[in-house]
Amino acid sequence: MSKREASIQRKTNETNIELSFLIDGEGKANLETDVPFMTHMLDLFTKHGLFNLDLTAKGDTEIDDHHTTEDVGIVLGSALKQALGDKKGIKRYGNAFVPMDEALAQVVVDLSDRPHLEFRGELPAQKVGTFDTELVHEFLWKLALEARMNLHVIVHYGHNTHHIIEAIFKALGRALDDATQKDPRVTGVPSTKGSLG
Repeated sequence: MSKREASIQRKTNETNIELSFLIDGEGKANLETDVPFMTHMLDLFTKHGLFNLDLTAKGDTEIDDHHTTEDVGIVLGSALKQALGDKKGIKRYGNAFVPMDEALAQVVVDLSDRPHLEFRGELPAQKVGTFDTELVHEFLWKLALEARMNLHVIVHYGHNTHHIIEAIFKALGRALDDATQKDPRVTGVPSTKGSLG
């Protein structure tokens, strides 16, 4: 079986990103970005999804973290879509609940070629350290758009913003691990339309 992997380079006037993504990995992350909080979250995502992720991302963080965070979402989503190929034999759907102390997050995905983000929940603080927490939504929306997946994020409860976001990224990794798994009972793509792309 050929490896389900993709490598993408994206350079603009705002960011310079190199990314390699392997679906059937070991949870190994080699990350170098200008946004330390996102580096931490992507490390958790990779570890809990059992992916392999190599990422170098440099951007205009002297302005803010927006462009770098957004563009990493774009490139990671594109790599996920490319690595999945024709999607034959995959489970397609994934669901994960993850607690982090007082917080509980749920992520549900459908690798349907129908991009949509539904985010239900509050992030109580506007910043975690120097990171603007509204960028979590921006990252997730660009990830869903470029991966062409249906992504639902539900924060059931929690009051520590760091804990909530950490639970989201761990659940995202676990839900995508579930959805990308091959099911030997599935012949072709798991859709009555006969296509997921």
